[in-house]
Amino acid sequence: MWREEITDAQWTRLEPLLPPLTGQGRPYLAHRPIVSGIVWVLRTGAPWRDVPERFGKWTTVSSRFRRWTAKGIWQAIWAQLQHKADLKGQLDWSMHFVDGTVVRAHQCAAGARGGQKEEALGRSRGGFSTKIHLRAEGHGKPMAFVLSGGERHESRFLAPLLETGAVVRAGRGRPRIRPDRVVGDKGYSYTTTRKYLHSRGIRITIPRRKDQGLDLCFDPAVYKERNKIERLVGRLKHFRRIATRYDKRAASYQGWLTVASILLWL
Repeated sequence: MWREEITDAQWTRLEPLLPPLTGQGRPYLAHRPIVSGIVWVLRTGAPWRDVPERFGKWTTVSSRFRRWTAKGIWQAIWAQLQHKADLKGQLDWSMHFVDGTVVRAHQCAAGARGGQKEEALGRSRGGFSTKIHLRAEGHGKPMAFVLSGGERHESRFLAPLLETGAVVRAGRGRPRIRPDRVVGDKGYSYTTTRKYLHSRGIRITIPRRKDQGLDLCFDPAVYKERNKIERLVGRLKHFRRIATRYDKRAASYQGWLTVASILLWL
């Protein structure tokens, strides 16, 4: 077992969630070597042509990733893992953490048709980049993410972030999407943000800036828990395909983020 490959324990949980090998079209080649090849690229950041032969043809590994990304299969697997965790009481809705992190984009990420803005690329102080707006549940596992250009402010994407990543509950009830509390840094301390959260019955642990006066309801003990999302950002950036964006299309980069999130849930 190579370090970059998917482990036996991960595969035991992942295999039942994958599409069947046979269907309406040509049968799939065995899933495990192909998925391991995708994980290898995710971890190493290598080009598709450098995929080792033990995983099969690089064209097969590449096309499997792209087709499953386009069909939403990775997203469905991630949702299933969250659903199973929620049924076991392993998903913490008491507080969710939000944050944003800038990822440098490689020069090969430029040039997509439609312009950089449409592909979540922009220019920030860090240069040519993408910003990942991330939400984590109470234990520090990724719940949802939204992409934007690197120059965009985190507070503008809080609402889309909280309206993404619904988890199907047991029975016939509506999927749950809102946590009891949101914890964020001063970058989210705006009147519009607080009104949005209050209107949805979500409690707030966001420190006020100096020009906004004192916040008598602020709980510093809860705020200390925010280090969980900072550690999550660090774990995501251990995957080199996440730490540097090589993809021209935002959809492809979202696919990598989803695969990385799946591995963290596994």
